[in-house]
Amino acid sequence: MMFGRRLTLALLAVGLLAAARGQSAANDGLNLRFANGIAAIAEDKVITVDDVRREISPLIPQLQREARSEKEFNEKLEALQDDVIQQLIDRVLIVKEFRKDEKKHIPASFVDNRIAEIESEQFDNDRSKFLAYLRGRGITLRDYHREVEEDIIYQYMRQQQRKTQTVISPVRIETFYKENKDRFYQEDSVHLRLIQFTHANGESDTDLQAKADVVLARLKAGVKFEDLAKEFSQDSRHAKGGDWGWVKRSDFRKEFTDIVFNMKKDECSQAVVLPEGVFLLYVQDRKYAGIQQLDDVRDQIERLLAQQMGQISQERWLERLRRNGYVKHF
Repeated sequence: MMFGRRLTLALLAVGLLAAARGQSAANDGLNLRFANGIAAIAEDKVITVDDVRREISPLIPQLQREARSEKEFNEKLEALQDDVIQQLIDRVLIVKEFRKDEKKHIPASFVDNRIAEIESEQFDNDRSKFLAYLRGRGITLRDYHREVEEDIIYQYMRQQQRKTQTVISPVRIETFYKENKDRFYQEDSVHLRLIQFTHANGESDTDLQAKADVVLARLKAGVKFEDLAKEFSQDSRHAKGGDWGWVKRSDFRKEFTDIVFNMKKDECSQAVVLPEGVFLLYVQDRKYAGIQQLDDVRDQIERLLAQQMGQISQERWLERLRRNGYVKHF
C-alpha cells in the first residue's frame, strides 16, 4: 500500500507543479488518470486526490518562493501533502469523537451564519457565484452545510484540546528561566515617538527647524509630545501621536542611533536635519541591554509552558483517536 500511496502523491506533485507553472490541469493527465483517485480512507470517509489538491493549491506560491530548486520544491510539496492528508484524516476522527456525545451539537444557525460569511467574503454576496462554485465541486448545498458544520466542530475540538487546566508551578517557571536565560536577552531599545517636518512649498531646512523650535518651546511649556505630534507631525503615525512603539538599537537608522541611546526617559532631542526633513525624537521609555529579570518574563514563560503542555496533550489525544479509528492510506 505504501508504494501505491507514494505513486499517487508523486503524480499529484507533478500535476500541482504543472499547474503552478501555468499549465492546464486538463493537460497534466492527473484528472484523467485519477478522477476517482484516493489518498486515504478514514472511517467511512474517502479522502480523494481532489480533496488534497483543494487544501494544497493556495500554499503552492509560498512553496515556490521558498524552494531553491525543483527537487527541493517536490520534497517540500510531498511533505506538505503528507501533512494535509493527516489533517484531513484527523478531521474525520475528531468529528466522529464529537458526535459520540449525543448531548453535543452545533446549532444550525451557527452553520448558516458561517455560510453567509463565506458568501460575503469569497463570493461578494453573489448567490449565483456561490451556487456555481458548489456545482463546480459536484456537491449540493446540503453537502456543503455538513462540510461547514464539520469544519466548525474540528476547530472547536482542537481549540478545546489546546486549552489546559494544568497550573504551571512557580518552581517549573524558575527552572525554565535558569535553563534558558539566553532566550531572554534583550537589546537596548526605546519606546519612540517622533515628529517629522517635511519640505513643502519650497521650505528650506531653516524653515523646518523654525517649526521644530516652536514645538520644543510648547513642549517645554508643558504640552504633551503626543498632542504636539498629532498637531504638527507629517509622518505616517501622526494620528497615533507619533508613536512608533518599542524599537531596538539594531533597527534604528544610523543617524538616529547615537542621539536616541544617549537620551533618558521622557527626553526630547533637538532638531535632527536629514535630506527627507527635520525630526524631533522623543524617548517615552527605555530598556537596557541584558538578560531580563524573571519577574519581567514570568507571564511569558507561563504562557509558553502552557502552550507546550497543550500541544503534548493534543498530540496524545490525536494518537488515541488514530489508534482507535479506522484509517487506511493508499
